[in-house]
Amino acid sequence: MEGTIFSKSCCGRRGMDLPAPEVPVLDPSAVLGPGRLRSAPVGLPQVSEPQAVRHFVNLGVKNYHVDKGIYPLGSCTMKYNPKLNEDLARHPAFAGLHPLAPARAAQGALELMHELGTYLCEITGFRGVTLQPAAGAQGEFTGLLLIRKWHDARGDAGRVEVLMPDSAHGTNPASSTLAGMRVVSVKSDSRGEVDLDDLKAKAGPLTAALMLTNPNTLGIFESRIGEITRIVHEAGGLCYMDGANLNALLGIARPGDMGFDVCHVNLHKTFSTPHGGGGPGAGPVACAEPLARFLPNPVVVRAGDGSYAFEPGGRESFGRLLAFHGNFGVLVRAWAYIRTLGAAGLRETAENALINANYLRARLKGAFELPYDHGPCMHEFVLSGEAQAKKGVRTLDIAKRLLDYGFHAPTIYFPLIVHEAIMIEPTETEGLQSLDAFADAMLAIAREVEEKPHLVTDAPVNTPVLRLDEVRAVKELDIAEPWERT
Repeated sequence: MEGTIFSKSCCGRRGMDLPAPEVPVLDPSAVLGPGRLRSAPVGLPQVSEPQAVRHFVNLGVKNYHVDKGIYPLGSCTMKYNPKLNEDLARHPAFAGLHPLAPARAAQGALELMHELGTYLCEITGFRGVTLQPAAGAQGEFTGLLLIRKWHDARGDAGRVEVLMPDSAHGTNPASSTLAGMRVVSVKSDSRGEVDLDDLKAKAGPLTAALMLTNPNTLGIFESRIGEITRIVHEAGGLCYMDGANLNALLGIARPGDMGFDVCHVNLHKTFSTPHGGGGPGAGPVACAEPLARFLPNPVVVRAGDGSYAFEPGGRESFGRLLAFHGNFGVLVRAWAYIRTLGAAGLRETAENALINANYLRARLKGAFELPYDHGPCMHEFVLSGEAQAKKGVRTLDIAKRLLDYGFHAPTIYFPLIVHEAIMIEPTETEGLQSLDAFADAMLAIAREVEEKPHLVTDAPVNTPVLRLDEVRAVKELDIAEPWERT
């Protein structure tokens, strides 16, 4: 065990002794005022410089991250991201630009935002776009506000229901509720797609919108998407596409061509930003022309002389969504990713995502149940550990055992409609060697379940921290720092 850096502390030990200053030193109490100085030391650990360096290096090598290995989290697209894009996002001309700088001093940044918006419209097949949303969920909320404004402008404010499949992302019902709408769940059929009969029965005069992820969270493309959007439109509603899985469609299919009216794009997932732990993110929203007048303001426009500026937006806009103009560092990375790859390269990333997922699916489906096996998957697929659970080994145990093999576990227990779900997304940036290594580990665990199940139920045994008592951790929550317990 590495322990905390406080466990290495020894009274009187320090990194270096600085000589006494040769210039006058201000009296802190004179600067801060009486009664503002600490009465006791801050309580930092007393360690040498080598101890401090080695401690944090040792912690760093224990951490698992996408630069270290495959990160097969289904529905999260945790892929490797080019370091070039990181360098560009950190360029002083971008990173040092104040968000309140006048337009004449920010022409490069404004041009980038304008170009990115144009690219996103082309990729999604829409006419209007806002870059303001700072996350996919905030993009969902934005899209639903657009839909509400559209219905209100037509004098149809009574539409308060949002239809969504039972396999939907958890943010979808949360965003709908936040937007003041009521969620109506639509069943999935035996193929894992929207049940058309159930959709027809529930679409009606109260329907404001359908929220649908395509490909859906089972990794399946909705083969009857044209009929789905037609049913909703004939009922008077609009169609919102959750763009979380857009990396499966790049250059192949566009939401606007499928009949959707609004779509958010997770730039941090599809277009190159390392994410996890809550950010950073960006969820621009693209929409059809009838909804564009409601987009949040301001928007970046290009003047006749070629310069760029912020335009306040029309009176029908629902106003500003974010303090400034979007999560700009994420916008820079996405712009760089699109410009580097071009149209052909973007399509190739989608094709790679599809090939990788179908390869892993083919290797694993004999050892684990595949609940929906009616054709190829898209960029991800969902297995079930139900057969293993009948032998006393849960999906959670399988995920813990993967840690012993040196892999981050995939998403488990989602979507909820699959019992003992194991949701795997290899992403487009993994090569054959890493895919085979992950598949070999999963197959080895499946054999262990048959032959030596205790190896799986006792896992992990090779990690710095072994299996925790999760129930006790919740009931006896202790977030105090170690030195606060003494």
